[in-house]
Amino acid sequence: MAKVLNQTETSLRNTIPREEQHGNATMERYLRNKNLVLDFLHNYLNAHLLQYHWNKFHLLKRCYFYLRIEPGHLYVRDQNSVTIYTDIWRIANPCRLQKIKKLAKNQAEIQLALLNELLEQLEQGRKELSHYVETCDMATFLSQWKWIVRRVLKLSMLFSKLISLEEPRKLYVKHSLVSQVFLGGATHPQFSVHTYIKKPPVFDRRESFASHDSAQLKWINDNQESHLERWQLEIRLVTNDSQTKPGYSQIEEVFSNSCIIHHLQPNRFYEFRIKRCNNRALVYSQWHDCIILKTKPIPVADTSGSTYSSSMRCLPTISYFL
Repeated sequence: MAKVLNQTETSLRNTIPREEQHGNATMERYLRNKNLVLDFLHNYLNAHLLQYHWNKFHLLKRCYFYLRIEPGHLYVRDQNSVTIYTDIWRIANPCRLQKIKKLAKNQAEIQLALLNELLEQLEQGRKELSHYVETCDMATFLSQWKWIVRRVLKLSMLFSKLISLEEPRKLYVKHSLVSQVFLGGATHPQFSVHTYIKKPPVFDRRESFASHDSAQLKWINDNQESHLERWQLEIRLVTNDSQTKPGYSQIEEVFSNSCIIHHLQPNRFYEFRIKRCNNRALVYSQWHDCIILKTKPIPVADTSGSTYSSSMRCLPTISYFL
């Protein structure tokens, strides 16, 4: 792009008068440079492409960031000097591991902040270049050409940086993770530490609904190993500030991506929040999907003979599908 923008224009070689020749050369240069900017806007900064990267950024903000250490298993010696094959998480130094997790969390936060800033700069750059192309006359456009070239080169660099930042980052670990006690005098192995992401679970609004005393919930998960996932479901009764009874809440662990909540109160609002269960590799998560459902009132025909009373109400219980 830089070579094309900085090419030296050649003079016209024809028999027309000098003034007309100069005017034609200026117009050619204007149209040529303008088309270069239009091509750049179309290929790198068009509205659909920027929206795609905005959507990708917003999804990344909702993701769970995890730490991966490779190799994940080592041959070490136990207290009886017997060589065993064990998980790195079991023998890693806890203090050093916490430092690495903190570093990974900070890196994730910085990555998201930089992505947001880069996208805002690219949006601003697109508006500036579009303004020069759409509103400026030939004289103004050519007088600002050097500035336009610098701006295009800068935006091109920002776009390349954006692409690189959208992927998980590698961590550089200076300290050893495993004590020499476990290594038995062997050389400390070289570890590769980096982050990876998992998309958040999202409630299926079509398949989640409530009856008068229960709610059926289903959430969507893109992870192919969903059968191994454990989920944390929070159930909260939504109440108004004017009510004397505060709304209760409870947290349950669920082993499937769908479940039924029993013993709910009729004609009440309930908020359900789903997220992945915390594990030792989790370093960053900020967003969890939630859905509010209203249970149906008890039918009028059943109210007279109903045995449902506030003194007999139970806390919600869960059954889930395997």
